[in-house]
Amino acid sequence: MSSEKTSSLTVAKLKALCILNDLSTSGKKSDLVERLLESGLSPHEVGMPQSTLAPSSSAKSVESEPVDSPSVKKTTEVLLSLEDEDTMEPTDAPQTPQPRKVEPTLSLDDDVLEAEILDADLVETVTPKVATTTSQNTIQKETPTTLLDLLRRPQVAATLLAMIVLGAGGYYYFDSQLDSFTADQLRYGDSMQYTISDGSFLATEEFVELVMNQLESEEDICKISADFAGVGGLSITDGGSEHLINEGSQDRKGAVRVIGGMGAEWLSVETVNTNSLSTFELKRHLSLGPICDLGAISASGSADLTVTTHKELRNQDIKATEAVWDLNLPSPIGRYQGTTMSYGVGGILGDLETLAPGLALLVQPVEIQHLFADDLITDGASGSNLGWDWRVIGADTYAGSPAWKVVATHHDIEAYCLGSATMNLWIQSGNPWAAKQTVDVRISDDDSSQSGCSPTSQLLNDYVLPEGELELHHTFQSTSVNRGQKQLDLGLNYDSKPLANQLAPSSSDLETWGNYDLHMPDDSTLRTHSFEQAIQCFDGYLGEASGASSALSDNGYVWRGTSSPQSSTVTEWNMSWVDSNEDAGWVRFNLTGSPSLDTCEFSEKGALDPVSFNRDSIPSTFNMTGLEQKFTDDSRYPSLFGEDRFFTSSGAYQEGVQTGYLIAVPADDISSLLSQITDDAEGVVTWDLSRSWDDNGKDHQLNMLADASDGRLVGWSHIIAY
Repeated sequence: MSSEKTSSLTVAKLKALCILNDLSTSGKKSDLVERLLESGLSPHEVGMPQSTLAPSSSAKSVESEPVDSPSVKKTTEVLLSLEDEDTMEPTDAPQTPQPRKVEPTLSLDDDVLEAEILDADLVETVTPKVATTTSQNTIQKETPTTLLDLLRRPQVAATLLAMIVLGAGGYYYFDSQLDSFTADQLRYGDSMQYTISDGSFLATEEFVELVMNQLESEEDICKISADFAGVGGLSITDGGSEHLINEGSQDRKGAVRVIGGMGAEWLSVETVNTNSLSTFELKRHLSLGPICDLGAISASGSADLTVTTHKELRNQDIKATEAVWDLNLPSPIGRYQGTTMSYGVGGILGDLETLAPGLALLVQPVEIQHLFADDLITDGASGSNLGWDWRVIGADTYAGSPAWKVVATHHDIEAYCLGSATMNLWIQSGNPWAAKQTVDVRISDDDSSQSGCSPTSQLLNDYVLPEGELELHHTFQSTSVNRGQKQLDLGLNYDSKPLANQLAPSSSDLETWGNYDLHMPDDSTLRTHSFEQAIQCFDGYLGEASGASSALSDNGYVWRGTSSPQSSTVTEWNMSWVDSNEDAGWVRFNLTGSPSLDTCEFSEKGALDPVSFNRDSIPSTFNMTGLEQKFTDDSRYPSLFGEDRFFTSSGAYQEGVQTGYLIAVPADDISSLLSQITDDAEGVVTWDLSRSWDDNGKDHQLNMLADASDGRLVGWSHIIAY
């Protein structure tokens, strides 16, 4: 089309046609005309002057034939008006005769009426003479086409319908499709509230001890189970400037300062997980001789648990975990409160986390990036991390919003024939935690869990698992999520980060004594008597303990020893010994002064099951004096000081603190087995403190454990029984 041929429509009306036909509205008027013609519109529709068009036979017929003739094609000049139809209604005026508009009738066989659109403002309109059926010889008044008339045209209606489908209904369709995404990074200040439902816990036989060792009960319980439900909250602390001690800038603001097991201060991400279980029904079964009674004794109450973890910024390892809990049940169990502090990995599944890392993900909503890292979460995606094999099984919905459903299984639990651990996760973009999470764990030593396992895995199962069964099932469901602002600083360095050479003990701090000594070196000056003094009682002063004396004089050693002050002058000792033949026993006696026949007072003795003997596996350690000097530094371990802790403000022991050590060496028949899952099959030596007292009817139990080979505080706990 030549640009010289112009339209009688205004630019605004041409642009309106472009919009209705999904065309660009840019350019001059001639560009708009040409664009509309190229899109398929007729010259009539774009307002081309009639002089440029061929004579229309239909127009001629209107002039020459009566309007009532059914064979006549009728053409009406259509005027476009952007006015609303309501504005075209006549206002009230004196009644005067008005020409009556005659509506032409068309048969179904008539051709489609083509309307010629003219610009009434610029072109003189020629109104055809139409015969009327009234007696009044008047001319039909011109009625400009309104925008609503234009929208009623089939072509325009079809275009708009397509736009509505894509712009409205299509919006719902496209918006409901679930896009692939990678896990959102956590931010300081993030939080999520969630519900806990369908919770159940089961422990049988020796697994009961893992549950009941925190509680004092005279009942002989062989099976324990619990049903629970409630609410929870998970949050990332947004730390203030007070934590940025010795930092040259505020770049790491949000992190929280924490003291680790070596007594050094680190910057960490603090995560707080709080559970309030309004429904907590505990069922216990009592032993009747060798039979576990089938009848259950039920007790309903409540429980609260708050777990705070600190993940160090640079290396992203767990420096400290604090669990504060409150269990309130009717008698005979009663109410218990406790605080457990561990420096490293800890949790409800205890030592199983060491053998099968990643099990801690079961006890709170999974942090998506922790499990999936930067893997793309999309249909059919799969991966493995933290011991978990995961696979996206498809799109689903949660709380009315799209979500990816993921199934994850713990391959180490199955590979080592320990049982099974499975999670189902519903993951949504914008939520850094699982929106919904179901957990199913079963740890068992029975033969059914070992079908298809290798002999090595079955042997490991027999060695590391207690007899019995442990099960855990529950569901977490998000109810609200609030996002913080600043992303976590994980993986980044900071000015005050301790150096490795500042933490590791020097060679002068450690003693190599396993090949020749009878016990862990002591030489304490904080206690009335030392192990060096107590061991002298076996030099003929404890005639009733001749078996122990004989074993110790024939290359045997004390693998477990405790020292309990009874008064300022009396110390009770309990020493467990083993000889080179792995015969073992124990002796308890009092020491009231310098070792002699009069001061070494025998109490009782007994035999033990065979104990592994292996001097070569005893590592170099601090002596007890070195450990006491390390842990009585209140600037490094402030949590160990106070009236309800181990030390006074002056660095002395609180009254009644028991001191002990334990040597654990791998047995010959399991050494090769352990070497398959760890590079370090060497033995360990631990140092422990304990204390118990009564305070107005409340029984307090306090315990602490440290690794004697490097001086690291493993953890401590304080339990109050009401």
